[in-house]
Amino acid sequence: MATAPYDQDEPLAASAPGVLWALLTPLLALLDRTGLLTAPPDALQKIADRLDTIAERCGPAIATYSNPAKTLAAELADALPVVWTEGVSAGPAGRRFAAALAELSGTPAVVAELPEALAAHSALLAGRLAAGADPDDFFRDRVAEKPAMHARVVLLRDRPLDGLTAATAARELALTHDTPISELEPEAGGELETLAELIAVTDFAAVYLALASRA
Repeated sequence: MATAPYDQDEPLAASAPGVLWALLTPLLALLDRTGLLTAPPDALQKIADRLDTIAERCGPAIATYSNPAKTLAAELADALPVVWTEGVSAGPAGRRFAAALAELSGTPAVVAELPEALAAHSALLAGRLAAGADPDDFFRDRVAEKPAMHARVVLLRDRPLDGLTAATAARELALTHDTPISELEPEAGGELETLAELIAVTDFAAVYLALASRA
């Protein structure tokens, strides 16, 4: 399995890419054998294949314009991530992403599930963290002055099984408040595969953001 963008001499944080699945895969196999959940060997192999694919797409050698993790990290620079999730797999992935951002780069983030997030975070997007909240920002010296922190929505979502989605309303709310939005949606697959993809991409993004903050 491909490795994460870490110096191998540094201790790995709990949120480092690959650490979670290295610990979780044996547990899934054990739970499958005891009948507590269904995670047969072929399902675990699909997870491993998906993680390898994501590592190839998001690795350090891949340029930002074709690397979803580097792109997300660049978009979140000097931003407050407002993570909205939709779907069974997206919920835990979003919560882990917020934890990884805090642990690896010290970046605060808020997270909520759709559609509840629309009401919960509407005031946040309308406040001083809104992109258009500071009319003097246009005249700011971008060399001498640190940019003000603004909110950026990160929408993590599965493909809705019943066709019902709050994603359109989420995009409209962000647009109404001049808030930029980043979206991640996994390729089709089982719940564990889509969970693995969302966690892997956001883990890589958290690492790249941490590396950029130390530069």
